[in-house]
Amino acid sequence: MAYFREGMSPLILVILAAGGVILILALLVPKLWLVGAFTLVLGLLFAFNSKLWRHHLPLSMSIWVVVIGMVFGVDFFFNNVLQAHQRKRIEVLINPSADPLGVGWNVTQSKIAIGSGGFAGKGFLQGTQTKFDFVPAQSTDFIFCTIGEEWGWLGTTLVVVLFMALLVRIVYVAERQKSVFGRTYGYCVASIIFFHFCVNIGMTIGLAPVVGIPLPFFSYGGSSLWSFTTLLFILLALDAYRKQDLERY
Repeated sequence: MAYFREGMSPLILVILAAGGVILILALLVPKLWLVGAFTLVLGLLFAFNSKLWRHHLPLSMSIWVVVIGMVFGVDFFFNNVLQAHQRKRIEVLINPSADPLGVGWNVTQSKIAIGSGGFAGKGFLQGTQTKFDFVPAQSTDFIFCTIGEEWGWLGTTLVVVLFMALLVRIVYVAERQKSVFGRTYGYCVASIIFFHFCVNIGMTIGLAPVVGIPLPFFSYGGSSLWSFTTLLFILLALDAYRKQDLERY
């Protein structure tokens, strides 16, 4: 986000996002089908735009070779590079019923807790899944399921809205900085908080692998709280001195 704001080409972001999608599809879709579909799309682009032949053929062929390597190399990486517990987490993400009593226990109980909260929740400290310790690490990595069970859809929606408001405010503060460093730092803070927010909530509802990332300002832990607070304090300090930067320029 920070590099994109300061002029990085959007094409790089598109390529990175496409690479992630291809890696995920390589685990789910038969390899030959995926390669054939990608080749067909690339061929249609060239067929309907003759300029691509003259200007982008070498680049497109290089991307095609990289994609083929990614598609057929993902199995080697998955089986020989990743450790056993990392493979299990990916398998549970793709198939939640693969190991419900083992690696998938945390996510399964977390989803049960969030679903049992209903619309308005069971009340403060009244959640059965969290109160009786069915969900491990419910005060740190899986704090969001505690909110979902005790306060329901209303509570989780409020948390999401508050985070979105915080991110919008951080971006607003970053945009009014007069120095490149101030803007870049502000967008980096927004990116860090957004990443932790998405991954933490994603892993509690089964949309992301469990990686042990805390929910900013909610998860228990002094180091996490101090880290995020320090990031915001530095941004506020930069914003307080932005008038001096304006006078300097």
